[in-house]
Amino acid sequence: MPKAPSKTVLLVANGDQRQSANEVCWPAQLAMEQALTAALAKQDYTLVRAHAYDPKRKHGFIQSQKEGMAVFADINPETPLIVAEAVWQYSHHLLHGLISHRAPILTVANWSGTWPGLVGMLNLNGSLTKAGVKYSTLWSEDFTDEYFLKSLATWLKSGVVKHKTAHVKPLAKCKIPAGAKAVAKKIAADLLRKKSIMGIFDEGCMGMFNAIIPDELLFPLGVYKERLSQSALYYGATQVPESEARAVYEWLQRRGMKFHLGPNEATDLTEAQVLTQCKVYIAALRIADEFGCESIGIQYQQGLKDLLPASDLVEGILNNGDRPPVANAAGKVIRADSPMTHFNEVDECAGLDGVFTQRVHTALGQPVENTLHDLRWGDWDQSGTTKEYVWVFLISGSAPPAHHINGYAGTDSLRQPPMYFRLGGGTVRGIAKPGEIVWSRIFVERGKLKMDLGRAKVITLPKAETDRRWAATTVQWPIMHAVTYGVTRDQMMARHKANHIQVAYANTAKEADLAMYTKAALAAELGLEVCLCGTKADGKGF
Repeated sequence: MPKAPSKTVLLVANGDQRQSANEVCWPAQLAMEQALTAALAKQDYTLVRAHAYDPKRKHGFIQSQKEGMAVFADINPETPLIVAEAVWQYSHHLLHGLISHRAPILTVANWSGTWPGLVGMLNLNGSLTKAGVKYSTLWSEDFTDEYFLKSLATWLKSGVVKHKTAHVKPLAKCKIPAGAKAVAKKIAADLLRKKSIMGIFDEGCMGMFNAIIPDELLFPLGVYKERLSQSALYYGATQVPESEARAVYEWLQRRGMKFHLGPNEATDLTEAQVLTQCKVYIAALRIADEFGCESIGIQYQQGLKDLLPASDLVEGILNNGDRPPVANAAGKVIRADSPMTHFNEVDECAGLDGVFTQRVHTALGQPVENTLHDLRWGDWDQSGTTKEYVWVFLISGSAPPAHHINGYAGTDSLRQPPMYFRLGGGTVRGIAKPGEIVWSRIFVERGKLKMDLGRAKVITLPKAETDRRWAATTVQWPIMHAVTYGVTRDQMMARHKANHIQVAYANTAKEADLAMYTKAALAAELGLEVCLCGTKADGKGF
């Protein structure tokens, strides 16, 4: 392969596997690439696309692993490379090429809620971290700000950009309360003796290499995978009587949950879609019970989407302590008054975190509901309510109703966008209630399991500001207005190794600190490398 001319940087644009999503998002990607081209031109560099726009598909994204391999076969591995993302992307489409690329790699995302490049880039970063690939990363709203331009110049000159991460502190250097250590040791001993099963409904979702924990890293924790098939889930749902599905649906309605129904299956949420989701909920619980699973993960978007409505209703309700009762074959209610911890998109890192969280919060008498969210976007509050930076944590379809203002009564269900789900299905949507939370993330780096934890608060914003943020992202999905303690926007982006972030409430700030310490101590007791990020609510360090 010929070497690229001096001061030339190649660009690749990785995309979704769904034509509809790539076509819709292409204009945002094009605008981003034009802005990047201008930014490099100011530095006397030329940005060259490594693959062409496809007029038939109306986009220029790499849309499969096969396409990605063909693109990288023609890329000189000694040429600096930018991976530009304005869209959700499937990391495995180009992971192979980045693993073998020898020149500097820079991942770049547009700072936008509407176009999920941030989420895509964070997933790619986590996947590259797990794969042991060296890379640098940047983000910008318009690619003209000083931070971006100075950092870009540094990368062009040296091939490396490093961000300040002074907010990160190894747990070994933190003072852990004796009570937290004692509870953690007890939970760890129980987990190692009795062990735990994670039910995996088909491993690997939407290219998330970072979301797969190698079995050999789980075994020392006392956690084992039960590899289940989504075809079994589909079959199980077909065997659930209509009367049982309707009983679940009516239970949710009695609790006050609202379903926005319409007549058109192609564009509206219909009762038939909801009843099918209720059947999947019942089937999932029965399969989990049959195999003794403490937690389960359903693959979600690229799993059963061509056979069933989206699994959002199932996932959000499973993670709630108060949920419709389902009996097993022996007539016993499955995990009565307790969540069946579910990890969205089969994110096993979130699943392990969920198991830790539920056990810790149960032991401490704290709220047991926990969920992952996408670290979707953030912005300064435009209502004047707060001067603090407010993140938009927004998972793609469901959160436990216990996390919402007014619980089930403050929870509604809208049809998933047809762009993603042809067969529809309702979400579990609400506005997260104000309160103290613990956030965390487990990730794989250098063949080891690691965990970051921190503290944050959820705040309430005026309806107009909430609506602005929903309109800028995805209005059908649940939203959380989060303020991280002692962690800035750029610090979070520089450190976080995933598109997902785990959250759980505690009753008070003091109790949230204890829950965080206890979960951190549990992870460390089991051999994870743990860091605490930011500060406590009062600004004091850990």
